[in-house]
Amino acid sequence: MSNQLTHYIGGKRVAGKSGRSAAVFNPATGAQSATVDLASKSEVRAAVESAAAVRDEWANTTPLRRARILNKFLGILEERAEELAAAITAEHGKVLSDALGEVTRGIEVVEFATGAPQLLKGEFTENVGTKVDSHSVRQPLGIVAGITPFNFPAMVPMWMFPVALACGNCFILKPSERDPSASLLLAEWLTEAGLPDGVFNVVQGDKEAVDALLFDPDVTAISFVGSTPIAKYIYETATAQGKRCQALGGAKNHMIIMPDADMDQAVDALMGAAYGSAGERCMAISVAVPVGKETADTLIEKLVPRINELHVAPGTDPKAEMGPLVTAAHRDKVLGLIDKGVEEGAKLVVDGRGIKLQGYEEGYFVGGTLFDDVTPDMSIYKEEIFGPVLSVVRTEDYETAANLVDSHEYGNGTAIFTRDGDTAREFAARTQTGMVGINVPIPVPMAFHSFGGWKASLFGDHHMHGPEGVRFYTKLKTITSRWPTGIRKGAEFVMPTMK
Repeated sequence: MSNQLTHYIGGKRVAGKSGRSAAVFNPATGAQSATVDLASKSEVRAAVESAAAVRDEWANTTPLRRARILNKFLGILEERAEELAAAITAEHGKVLSDALGEVTRGIEVVEFATGAPQLLKGEFTENVGTKVDSHSVRQPLGIVAGITPFNFPAMVPMWMFPVALACGNCFILKPSERDPSASLLLAEWLTEAGLPDGVFNVVQGDKEAVDALLFDPDVTAISFVGSTPIAKYIYETATAQGKRCQALGGAKNHMIIMPDADMDQAVDALMGAAYGSAGERCMAISVAVPVGKETADTLIEKLVPRINELHVAPGTDPKAEMGPLVTAAHRDKVLGLIDKGVEEGAKLVVDGRGIKLQGYEEGYFVGGTLFDDVTPDMSIYKEEIFGPVLSVVRTEDYETAANLVDSHEYGNGTAIFTRDGDTAREFAARTQTGMVGINVPIPVPMAFHSFGGWKASLFGDHHMHGPEGVRFYTKLKTITSRWPTGIRKGAEFVMPTMK
């Protein structure tokens, strides 16, 4: 039946010793496809010790050498993108084209990280005082860890470890136990590219592994992506242990549709942003905010047939536009929230419940779902559903729509569709969200910019990848130097100044 998915420590796969494991399922069929080991504290410690043994050597490796290893890894990724995408589809359920898109976005971060020699340049000032010079350098933190979610088992780890490695850190990855295979492929390909054993390790596991990383004294920084309650726990626990932490949480992303918007463009955007990857994206649009009754009526009229025509199928189906949800438990949670929306009075325009595919009756499928007349006090508006459910909140004017976005507890991403440059500019300037799209539904930045939200969507001071990633994975040191010149003024007991 199933194969055994292990840890990756010291440059090789290592079987678990904790005696604990979890089942891995194919979401399209509901059948178990593998068993994954779950790490104990001692196994996490083994990974940390493996990294500690090479920490200084890797930190002292020249940035150019580190960049060349990443460049070889980049070539392997490009050659085997389809293999990695297939592993993602098999365990996550997203359609293969979407999985390939995920791999591509991860590759872009690796491309960025190969520029490490440029990224790590410091600053120098001659004669800040008489014959006194100052310069700054960025040095690695040591051993850092990434705790990543099920929805992007390749891309989100690649938001983290390429930059961390380029900066001279050792990295320990704790992927989701729901779809762990991608992490092992990435680890093996890094080794193949020439990364020294122990610089990159993978520990499979659950909360026990997470807590072991949070409390291990040799782990200096934690990167996390997941739900807001867990992000808050990760951030508070890590920082209480003196660790640097960036913890990205949940989202409830709104898209405002102005009366002057190209409605066909807006509908196309909503279809992909709300139902792509079955809504299991932290940047999915889950709330549409049409301004004015005519805009709302036209939007609903155009959306309904498109949603009804969605091709829901296993991710391996070349014609599939939307696959299953990741687990039976998550499917049931999404169905429960749809039920809750009906109970609370929202108008269920398209019902995705009860979908059954011939030959895949045990799969975790939910069809595209559309609610109209949703209000801010409803559960389906307040909570992150993380499924193929789009809520339409009608507003009378732009000001009400913009205030709606700003008043939500989450501030990950948002978008506005309009032909009016003044409205778009005003919205981009005022909105309390970390990423803004103007006629772009999912404004995920390119790798040379940085990704992150505001408010309850981010805990910590640094966004991920791009320049912010380099700052997060390095510490700044400033050196001020003066060499003997034959002139001595004697001891000075006042605050030194540069006159």
